[in-house]
Amino acid sequence: MAIDGLDKAFWSGKRVLLTGHSGFKGAWAALWLASMGAEVTGFSLAPETDPNLFDLAGIPGVVRSRFGDLRDAGAVRRTVHEAMPEIVLHMAAQPLVRRSYVDPVGTFETNVMGTVNLLEALRGTETLRTVLVVTTDKVYENTEAGISFREEDPLGGHDPYAASKAAAEIVTSSYARSFLDEQGVRVATARGGNVVGGGDFSEDRLVPDIWRALIAGKPLILRNPAAARPWQHVLDCLCGYFTYARGLTDRAELPSALNFGPPPDAPPLTVAELADAIQSALGTDPVWEPANDAGPREMMTLEIDSRKARAVLGWKDQLAGTPCVSWLANWYRTLNAGGDMRAETLGQIAAYERLYRGEGS
Repeated sequence: MAIDGLDKAFWSGKRVLLTGHSGFKGAWAALWLASMGAEVTGFSLAPETDPNLFDLAGIPGVVRSRFGDLRDAGAVRRTVHEAMPEIVLHMAAQPLVRRSYVDPVGTFETNVMGTVNLLEALRGTETLRTVLVVTTDKVYENTEAGISFREEDPLGGHDPYAASKAAAEIVTSSYARSFLDEQGVRVATARGGNVVGGGDFSEDRLVPDIWRALIAGKPLILRNPAAARPWQHVLDCLCGYFTYARGLTDRAELPSALNFGPPPDAPPLTVAELADAIQSALGTDPVWEPANDAGPREMMTLEIDSRKARAVLGWKDQLAGTPCVSWLANWYRTLNAGGDMRAETLGQIAAYERLYRGEGS
């Protein structure tokens, strides 16, 4: 039987601690949870970019926002004590592969010790029922053999970002088995694919790079045009996370780690193929140039197998393929036209919920 991850009766009044609420996925999650009636406390660094979805979508007006650094154990502890959460969604991280090469120490401190600081602060929190730690599809030991990674495959990581997130998986498992299980707290990790959607303004990411090139009237530069990734719309991915969190909270028998990626029958798209589709959807000719220097090594092939999440949760994509591109292009077109981005973001959430309920868009 499918778990209803978007049941407002479940989320209404739930105290949720959401780390990373100022980021791309985190801002979507904060607005969506608040729209379902959750009492959200957010903890993260201040937004890094201008513009940013946190401000454009009016997140400060719908959540209790606390800015701080995961590496500051005292700030994390104070936020946990203030929030008294029932459900924790840990999404805060240093999320960029190329930045991890520039600042490996900061990446490991944030992604590993930041996770330690959060889990340590959660020990003994009497209200706590569920902790879902979001990692990445890059936690697997990737030999680029063309396999689609399953949850039981070995963890690893070539670059500091991937290695730090694999280490966060081990940290989470240790805290669950050593401390949180005996408190009756359900703990799990969610391994998301390459998430795209409106509102991403991060550095060194495909969709914001396309948007920045478009508004600047400059050529789009692609570092690794032949690289293939498990692309997925942010709303599909977050729906998976919410469904997983609800199932854990309701004490369903679920695995301690699940992959969230595109449908198993979806052919993997290269960076160039997705860039062409997005440029066309934005009404511009699909033109790009390869970078003279692709920079530090990044994996050329990456696929994850999300069949287990689909089977045990009853979760599925609503925006796979062409709708994914259309929805993100619509968001940026509205932005470029000077539209109300809070209304646009909430409108996409509401339209997604209608699709989820089988009511059409």
